Amino acid sequence: MNLPFQPPLEPMLAKGAKALPRGDGWIYEPKWDGFRVLIFRDGDALYLQSRGRKPLLRYFPEVRGPLLAALPPRCVVDGELVIARNGELDFDALQMRLHPADSRIDMLAEQTPAQVVAFDLLALGDQDLRPTPFAERRAMLESILSAVSPPIHLTPATRDRALAADWFERFEGAGLDGVVAKGTGAAYEPGKRVMVKVKHDRTADCVVAGFRWHKNGPETLVGSLILALYADDGRLQQIGVAASFTAAKRAELVSFLEPWRDDALDGHPWAEWMQAEQHGDRRPGVGSRWSGGKDLSWQPLRLGLVAEVGYNHFDGGRLRHPAHFKRWRHDKPHTDCTQEQVEVAPPMEIQEIFDA
Repeated sequence: MNLPFQPPLEPMLAKGAKALPRGDGWIYEPKWDGFRVLIFRDGDALYLQSRGRKPLLRYFPEVRGPLLAALPPRCVVDGELVIARNGELDFDALQMRLHPADSRIDMLAEQTPAQVVAFDLLALGDQDLRPTPFAERRAMLESILSAVSPPIHLTPATRDRALAADWFERFEGAGLDGVVAKGTGAAYEPGKRVMVKVKHDRTADCVVAGFRWHKNGPETLVGSLILALYADDGRLQQIGVAASFTAAKRAELVSFLEPWRDDALDGHPWAEWMQAEQHGDRRPGVGSRWSGGKDLSWQPLRLGLVAEVGYNHFDGGRLRHPAHFKRWRHDKPHTDCTQEQVEVAPPMEIQEIFDA
């Protein structure tokens, strides 16, 4: 490719904050929950790169034509691949696209086509725009995408902090993560946490119904805690996992959980978990279409352990991303861990965000 720089390129990242920054030197954007994508175009040559610097176009062939129609002949654009179903983002549908079979990818590309949301311009023609202040890059991006149409989008942006705070509350119902703030004078610094992100942060008290060993330390390191809540009908439903632990904490959890492993299946509601798929329950050990042969075996724990965890999205009866362990709740009966405590954002259509 004849561009000012070549792929792969580390994308610029964001550091977390509790609140949106104040002052005149910020531009605020919605934080999309999809696959980060860097788009390199040189004529008919098109290369899509993931955050992990891997090629993505093979998995999303349906965006090739629209991108070639929408973008200038030579450019590099930063953005997000998303899939919307029933008017809201569907992260699971994105994960399902990472499949080795072309036939399956083609089928899913037709059934659940992806869209691209552009939010930065890194190169245009012979110009390397990475040193250019973001406000100027944004203005150029708006100019080249002024007539863009779905499935290619330009992300909304505002300098009004009050409006951004309103977006933070309202846009969650469409599946967005929060809000990103970018300095108006900031250069694009690959791999550095220059932007500021504010994400929804909530807590829930969950039953710890089991765990999985870490892939690098079976019997010596805990990989993840399996979290569950009681549904309205009284069934214990798996909602996700807590998996962010240091190596020392993983080793410590082995001895901490050991007493809870004794007679763990006696009266455990998941004792017959292998039948879960036919009953439609969400329980550990059941593979999915995007598991890729991953070991999903689990170790049951006697019911009684309750953990407070932090999470950002809960939809479809589960956590969208792994939760963050906060503390043990030895004071709380596990039977009080119901789905009633979970906040679910009011639904909102994706199109309302672009109309905003």
